[in-house]
Amino acid sequence: MAKRRKVGNPLALAVLAELVAEPMHPYEMGRRLKEHGKDRDIKYTRSSLYMVVEQLRKAGFVAEQETVRDTQRPERTVFALTEDGRRELDDWMRELVAEPQHEYPLFGVALSLLAVLPPAEAVDLLARRLDALTAQVEEIRARVATATEQGVPWIFLIEDEYRRGVQEAEQRFVAGLIVSLKEPDYLRTWQQFFGSRT
Repeated sequence: MAKRRKVGNPLALAVLAELVAEPMHPYEMGRRLKEHGKDRDIKYTRSSLYMVVEQLRKAGFVAEQETVRDTQRPERTVFALTEDGRRELDDWMRELVAEPQHEYPLFGVALSLLAVLPPAEAVDLLARRLDALTAQVEEIRARVATATEQGVPWIFLIEDEYRRGVQEAEQRFVAGLIVSLKEPDYLRTWQQFFGSRT
């Protein structure tokens, strides 16, 4: 069972992980998250990043290390990971890697309610989704191939490989679902429960 975290936002986890490398200002954290492609997995804005850093500071997971004054830029506070922050990072990562959690993806919600759509429309919409998934898988393949050619170690590409694997599994699922929704038994069942909508 997942622990209740003092700061449970995935962005907080990413901030803690970035601070393992070295102390830095939130602007630098945001730049590195984007540079490392983490913005594809974690949604954030500049203001949400600053808010999470403040939450981590209040929780004792990060601490102000110094304030840098530069005549060309506004004053910037550099944050460092605390010992408690490193323990939280390690504990949280161990939990996420080892323990499957039930998540609530929006597509799962749509699937749970799919029967409200007429079968022919559901098939058309799923075919559009299948096309989009195919394009996304190809985009990921190209990104991984380019990064590999540039010498990026595989460990820094695993989230893309995971995303590709999940999307390929979804492709197979959606293709099978399209076939099932065209079956006479499903069409009869849908007619029985939802009337003559087509």
